[in-house]
Amino acid sequence: MIIKAIDTLNEVVGRVVSVVAIVFAAMIIFDVIMRYVFNAPTRWAFDVTKQLYGFYFVMLGGYALRHQSHVRVDLVTETLGNTARRWVEVAGYLIFFFPFAWVFVTRSWDFGMKSWQQGETTYGSVQLPVYPLKLAMAAAAFLLLIQGISEVLKLILGREVPHHDS
Repeated sequence: MIIKAIDTLNEVVGRVVSVVAIVFAAMIIFDVIMRYVFNAPTRWAFDVTKQLYGFYFVMLGGYALRHQSHVRVDLVTETLGNTARRWVEVAGYLIFFFPFAWVFVTRSWDFGMKSWQQGETTYGSVQLPVYPLKLAMAAAAFLLLIQGISEVLKLILGREVPHHDS
């Protein structure tokens, strides 16, 4: 079923991308040790960790939506019955989420492709390519969009979407 495929895809991407946090934390520790213990700062660590963090942050959007971890304002829906709440949430996805997600997908794709075509790099002593991060935004937007489809299908089919209270 489509719901299971989308949920599984975002679950796998989320778990794989979470490893990036370990990588950029290790790079930061390495850079701090090189800088303060050996007085030999790296020229590349700051830019690389900044890009890895950006990649990590954007790629987890679909995973976060799958686990209902995005910020929610439930002032209206908390007083509604289950059926009414589900339909209000479907309307919210249709009116707000999908138009935003579509713009995010199309604009980030154009943004990434333009960067790739120009061979865009960072400024500074080490010039890293920027287009992989910008194209990752398009992939992340697509993952978020399809996870939204999964969530709406769950709502329509009456599958309870768990809500996490903070």
